[in-house]
Amino acid sequence: MVKMMKSVTAKLKLFGPVLTLRCSYSSTDQALLLNEFTRLCYQRDLPRALKVMESLQSHGLWADSATYSELIKCCLAHRAVHEGNLICRHLYFNGHQPMMFLVNVMINMYVKFNLLNEAHQLFDQMPQRNVISWTTMISAYSKCKLHHKALELLVLMLRDGVRPNVYTYSSVLRACNGMPDVRMLHCGIIKEGLESDVFVRSALIDVFAKLGEPDDALSVFDEMVTGDAIVWNSVIGGFAQNSKNDVALELFKRMKRVGFIAEQATLTSVLRACTGLALLELGMQAHVHIVKYDQDLILNNALVDMYCKCGSLEDALRVFSQMKERDVITWSTMISGLAQNGYSQEALKLFESMKSSGTKPNYITIVGVLFACSHAGLLEDGWYYFRSMKKLYGIDPGREHYGCMIDLLGKAGKLDDAAKLLNEMECEPDAVTWRTLLGACRVQGNMVLAEYAAKKVIELDPEDAGTYTVLSNIYAKSQKWDSVEEIRTRMRDRGINKEPGCSWIEVNKKIHAFIIGDDSHPQIIQVKKELNQLIHRLIGIGYVSETNFVLQDLEGEQMEESLRHHSEKLALVFGLMTLPSEKIIRIRKNLRICGDCHVFCKLVSKLENRSIVIRDPIRYHHFQDGKCSCGDYW
Repeated sequence: MVKMMKSVTAKLKLFGPVLTLRCSYSSTDQALLLNEFTRLCYQRDLPRALKVMESLQSHGLWADSATYSELIKCCLAHRAVHEGNLICRHLYFNGHQPMMFLVNVMINMYVKFNLLNEAHQLFDQMPQRNVISWTTMISAYSKCKLHHKALELLVLMLRDGVRPNVYTYSSVLRACNGMPDVRMLHCGIIKEGLESDVFVRSALIDVFAKLGEPDDALSVFDEMVTGDAIVWNSVIGGFAQNSKNDVALELFKRMKRVGFIAEQATLTSVLRACTGLALLELGMQAHVHIVKYDQDLILNNALVDMYCKCGSLEDALRVFSQMKERDVITWSTMISGLAQNGYSQEALKLFESMKSSGTKPNYITIVGVLFACSHAGLLEDGWYYFRSMKKLYGIDPGREHYGCMIDLLGKAGKLDDAAKLLNEMECEPDAVTWRTLLGACRVQGNMVLAEYAAKKVIELDPEDAGTYTVLSNIYAKSQKWDSVEEIRTRMRDRGINKEPGCSWIEVNKKIHAFIIGDDSHPQIIQVKKELNQLIHRLIGIGYVSETNFVLQDLEGEQMEESLRHHSEKLALVFGLMTLPSEKIIRIRKNLRICGDCHVFCKLVSKLENRSIVIRDPIRYHHFQDGKCSCGDYW
């Protein structure tokens, strides 16, 4: 008996001092008191219920578990942590042992209050635990990213002889950091016969996608007929998340064909896929579905991003202006979109509006602002924002901020300042940063510094085919043929191939791809014939091939003859052949547009009176009436 009392006292240390019992009520009074307490709990009258609970405790009385469950729900609704502690202390008062159901409710309460230590102490004190007890704790650790604890508890659960259920597995799957854990859990799921459960399948698909294994996610999806939108959402989101955008969109079409209605989560993934492929028409179709829902911040942000990255700024600004609610992501997306599309001054004006709205800029916002300065050559503005970002907004400059400034300085011809800034970086420069300096050196013709930067890139990213090409061209221009051969030999030995130029254009909801040196497109003969005729007409108004670009890094389009058949020229001519004259020709390219194609597109926009938008990995070029939005500064 003494031993038992010591154990109880130890347990109660967490919940406060033990109270002294008073004299008991009569049975009638007790019933009235319990009824009053029950009524107040179900009415969610927390202050009065706690006062009656104090009277119950002083007379050694306890209500039923369902009543306390209602009172705990009231605490959760009001975030009443202190009151929750009082209830827990009352339930363990004077050696009283609450039922397992009620202990589970209290554990869940502490989890939702984000008090995991208190939750685990209650869990450890339980004489017996069921699947709900274990699953609540596993789910809590998984959500808090304490993945090792979640997996550790699953092992202890199995040793305790408790069989996991669908909620256990769906929780613990999200705690997996590697494929070995997932494979082990997948085997356990199949052994328990739970592989058909919608929550388990969804969690499996999510974790395969998170770990970069979308094909495994699709295998799980295709194992059986899917009758739940949750699983469709997971598999579409998984492929969009892994930039398998074409597969994500094909799955979306399958989902629509079998009669499922697109939900917010699905539409967000579809917009991400359209953004990745720059498919404006499909993105607009998704927009039609979105307007059926109430104003949704996440969906609207995705819409703004999609329109910006498809080069349709009018649509992006329209969505932006109609939004009832905007957060820092909304503002940052629109600022970056304006900057990338060549509207730097508008981006900086919008940044001022953002500050006036009271929204605090974040890391990404300042990247967009500096990007705007970089692409418009606004050196003084760039230095101001870069030097003041820490003082004004508490943001430490990161690699992206340094990269924008190095690009800005390089384009302004201040290569020494760019190199100095790179060497002063608080974080270690990565391959992208050195690649930025390399690009600036190419523009300014500083071959010595370019060679140094190129070697740094290759040192950090030995598989970067583009930089090998740049270095080879540097040596070729300096007539260092031995060095050229050395670079080409190294590329052969490593199996590094230059990525061919490829451009995509969307016509009638179908994607057409044109690749340099590839004649597989069914209309390629007619396209090349039209292109040759167009070039002949352009020569008549002064077009001359910019052959000096052959000596630069054309990343797969080096040969002088290939200038005529660069992929974006083929895609542009196909657009002229197939799209109505009032339609904007939108092209996406995998490599940076070369100077010759840039001149070509400007002249075509004037000659044919067409609007042309080309998106390359660096920025967007809007060609209209012989001019480009970049102002020839790219």
